[in-house]
Amino acid sequence: MAKPRSYLGTDIEISFEMSRCIHARNCFLSLPQVFDPSRRPWVAPDAAPAEEIAAMIRTCPSGALTYRRLDGGGEERPKPINRVRVQENGPVELSGDLRMGEERFTRMTLCRCGQSANKPFCDHSHVKAGFTATGEPAPSDKDSETQVGEALEVRPVPNGPVGLVGPVEVTSGTGARIARAEKLFLCRCGQSANKPFCDGSHKPAGFTTERD
Repeated sequence: MAKPRSYLGTDIEISFEMSRCIHARNCFLSLPQVFDPSRRPWVAPDAAPAEEIAAMIRTCPSGALTYRRLDGGGEERPKPINRVRVQENGPVELSGDLRMGEERFTRMTLCRCGQSANKPFCDHSHVKAGFTATGEPAPSDKDSETQVGEALEVRPVPNGPVGLVGPVEVTSGTGARIARAEKLFLCRCGQSANKPFCDGSHKPAGFTTERD
């Protein structure tokens, strides 16, 4: 992954990783005085109180925006329940105590259209590709009690799905529970008939993930 660009303020340092941005626009719509893409530099970390900026950054679904407090304020903590939220015609949003290889995350969005140039992350390619998939899938039969406060391992399978190992709850875009489990496989080829879950369609589709 590309190295994030940092913007140093008096009370907070803001980092931005362009390759993970899905253009949700939470930043500009919430704090336009701080985040304005029409301005250079587009981030002004002293234009609002650090606590307001930190609270807004925690709503960035992709994790493209992160922060470091310089005023003694609290840093971001993982949410106690690991969650996968299915976006309408878009990626899946993950939040919680997330681990992928040696890296730790609290937020990320993963491609499920198969077209991202930054796999396994979403890079907004689903819009150009015209990807369509409901954000309100029917509940599955995956419903087992899960532990709270444990890490979720995110394991992209070469030329296949994304495996999730650890306690996780999958919800629709409106928050309805779809599944609870300790192990799941999410489709990322865009071809599954059981989205957001993998059904093996990546094999006949010839899906490849050479950029993982």
